[in-house]
Formats: sequence, structure tokens, C-alpha cells
Amino acid sequence: MIKVLLVDDQQILAEGIKSVLETCREIKVIGIALDGAQAVEKCASLKPDVVLMDIRMPNMNGMVATKRIKEADENIKIVVLTTFDDSDYILSAINNGASGYLLKDIGSSALIDAVKNAYAGDTILPAKIAKKITDAAAMVSSDKELKLRKLFNLSEREAEIALMLYDGFTNRQIASALKLSDGTARNYISAIYLKLGVDGRNSAVEKIRNLK
Repeated sequence: MIKVLLVDDQQILAEGIKSVLETCREIKVIGIALDGAQAVEKCASLKPDVVLMDIRMPNMNGMVATKRIKEADENIKIVVLTTFDDSDYILSAINNGASGYLLKDIGSSALIDAVKNAYAGDTILPAKIAKKITDAAAMVSSDKELKLRKLFNLSEREAEIALMLYDGFTNRQIASALKLSDGTARNYISAIYLKLGVDGRNSAVEKIRNLK
């Protein structure tokens, strides 16, 4: 039996979601929390397997609640269920430990499947939501690349490699991905460090992260 906690400040909506979920014999809704603070308390006492979490709520929003619940018990799976598809919300939810992000226009059977899949350890990101994340990441990379080229006079290839360093690629992975020799990749990276005014990878990553 999958134990589910619903978190939504609109109780009538939460009751409707409960009715939908409990048409599945494998799912039992063990509680409803009306804000993030209640959600944290109920997770501590009820120990749900899966939490369906709204975002905008009084007292404590869903982002903060998600972070606190995961800090207390990393085994609880949290799936955001909201009307908001803003990329900042999506990225924040995932970064705070959510296992997925769903919109409230989801169909009944898809919601039931999402709960089962989250319980099984899957990440739940419908195509529309995944595209939002991809687009947001691309915009961030594009913005950083422009700033690197403008502020530090990096070439197009140097900016590309700098962002790969930022994303955690090793020297060998960079060489392989860009079809460069190991020595050529090292030369590019040395030139990047020189232009950024840093003495190593960690300092370079930190400088790129803090680009204004």
C-alpha cells in the first residue's frame, strides 16, 4: 500500500484528489495538510511514502516545505502538483529534492501512475515540464557564454569549454566531446584560466557561477 499525504490550501481540491487516488487499491491517502508547515509536521508523524505538494500556500510555501521534509527524511518522495509551470518554480522544486513536477490539469489515471512511479523511485517530468527546464538551462548557458566572451575576451571555443568545465566535465571528457587531443584541450583550459585570472578549475567554476 502506498501511503500518500496531500498538501494543498484548497481543501475541496485536496478532497477531490483524494477521491481520485483512492479509486486505486494500491494507494491510501493518510492525511491532508493545508500549508507547508502542516505538511512538515504531518510527514514527521505519519511517515507517508509520497507527498503531493502544492506551491503557493500560506505560512510556508511548497518549496520550503519540500526542502525541510527531504532534510528530515530523504526516503519520502515529493511530487509537486500545481497550476504554475514557471521554469523557476520547476528548477527550485527539483533542486530542493522533489521527485517530479505535475500540473493540476493532469488526468486521473496519469496522476495515479505518477504516484506509483514516484514511489518506485522514478523522476516524474511530463514532456511540457521537461522542455521548460531544457529551455531555461539553454538560456542560462547562452547568457553565461555571452558574458564570458564579452567580459574576458574568450573565443567562441574557449567559452564553450569554460561552460563544460562549469558543468563538471573532466579534461578528457572535454577532449573527447569536442574531438580534440588531450594536449589541445589542456592548452585551451590553461588559456581560459589565464583570461579569467584564476589558478585552477574550482576558482574558474566559482567565477563563472558568479557572473553578473
